[in-house]
Amino acid sequence: MEKPEYGDVEAQRDRLMEGLRAFGANYTEFTQRFATWLGLHSTDAAALVEILYAEDKGSPLSPARLSERVSLSSGATTLLLNRLESAGHIVRTREHTDGRVVTLRSSPEVRPHAEEFFRPYAARMAEEMSQYPPELLQRFEGFLGHLRTTMDTLLAHEYDGKGPGTRPAPRDS
Repeated sequence: MEKPEYGDVEAQRDRLMEGLRAFGANYTEFTQRFATWLGLHSTDAAALVEILYAEDKGSPLSPARLSERVSLSSGATTLLLNRLESAGHIVRTREHTDGRVVTLRSSPEVRPHAEEFFRPYAARMAEEMSQYPPELLQRFEGFLGHLRTTMDTLLAHEYDGKGPGTRPAPRDS
């Protein structure tokens, strides 16, 4: 088997990055539609999705961890949680031996709505992934894990402190 030319590999990488970008954009749109469906602001819906997902994985979030996941300050996260709790979408519990630790849970009222909304997504994604052998899915999982680690490192080190309103200082010529 011939080794692909550099240009071919570069084009393949570009197509992969475009596919990942497009999937991310579609997922953002999907979350926007969930927000509209529940009558929530998109940031509130994104936070609710994070809470639901973490809970489903058996690792419920604390407010601090949610703050990291949705890129909000602790104060903004508190306001967001107050809105979600007032709307009956989440509950804050104290399940840890340290009573100061708050755990975020979806409310019993919102869970059936979320399951109804996400059921078609979950079914179609499971159907799509079932077309691939477990070994290939394992390689995809590793690939995506490496990309995520790379992005986490970039955000933590290369782009730390480069939030809204911050720009690099002009260079002297």
